[in-house]
Amino acid sequence: KLELSQKQMSRGPLALACFGLIVLCVVVGVHKIEEGHIGVYYRGGALLNETSAAGFSWMLPFVTKFVSVQITVQTDKIRNISCGTSGGVFVYFEKIEIVNRLREEDAWMTIKNYTINYDKTWIFNKIQYEIDQFCSVNTLEDVYIKKFNTLNDNLVKALQKHCNKWAPGIEIIAVRLTKPVIPKALVENYEKIENERLNYTIALEEQKVILTNAHTKRKESIVLEQTKYDTSKIYSAQTINETISLATKEQLTNKMMIEKEEALANATLSKILTEAAALKDVLTEDYLKEEAEKALLTNLKFISGTSLPNRQDPLSEDDFLPAQQYMQQLFGQKHIAVSYTHLTLPTNREVQISVVAASLKK
Repeated sequence: KLELSQKQMSRGPLALACFGLIVLCVVVGVHKIEEGHIGVYYRGGALLNETSAAGFSWMLPFVTKFVSVQITVQTDKIRNISCGTSGGVFVYFEKIEIVNRLREEDAWMTIKNYTINYDKTWIFNKIQYEIDQFCSVNTLEDVYIKKFNTLNDNLVKALQKHCNKWAPGIEIIAVRLTKPVIPKALVENYEKIENERLNYTIALEEQKVILTNAHTKRKESIVLEQTKYDTSKIYSAQTINETISLATKEQLTNKMMIEKEEALANATLSKILTEAAALKDVLTEDYLKEEAEKALLTNLKFISGTSLPNRQDPLSEDDFLPAQQYMQQLFGQKHIAVSYTHLTLPTNREVQISVVAASLKK
């Protein structure tokens, strides 16, 4: 029993030491990953296939090492990048900021290919190369003034183009850079040029204002003249319409008068034709002869006496007397004379009669 008790007492510190070691391994192996990061693990210098998300994780202590890698948007800053222009002038950019992000789904492959310092290869070194290329093919004026406003977009496109080909997990969001620093003498020269350019711009703006005012006045004049022309055109059209209306009214009035006169003429003609048609049966040859004889006897004149008057001039109505009834009793029939007719009665009559009649139409 004494020996067993001694053995148990000798095992107690060993168990306690093992328990302490286990507790130490557990405590040392627990680690924390911040939000916006992932954990990648190395064992013996080799990158393990596993990764861990934000929160507490555990790894085998003393053998495995973890690295926290940011997968949210981050800004890498590069300072004092110098370059030489095509004219041989050296300038430098005090600060260039590259906004980028490592995609979580491609993070492990990017780190495996380019280590956790992937941004040094594809951002820091690449931006220096692109700046050198840009300066070498452009003049100082292009770098400092003309093409500076497009440089940031061109850098984004150039960086992203190479990343898409070799490191798809890297996303270039934006590039921000300061104005390049040039020698002081050149700065003064450019300031002078800028002042002259500003004065020129001001002069151009003043000319534009003058031209705009002149153009405005011209447009106002055109609008005024157009208004007058439109008013005159409307008045002329109104006058023409009134004239046409009056002419149309007169034409209608004349047409109505003509139609009325035609109607009256047609009515008169119809009446005459009707009367002529009615008289056609009345005006027979016997009737016309009778009427002619009546007219002859009505116009007969006679003179009674011992002798006829010896006259060369035509007889007047005062020289004749109506003798219709006397002639009828004297001759017993009707006579029509076309010239002077001298009748000498028998000698036992003491009266000599001259009968004169005018020729008549049937």
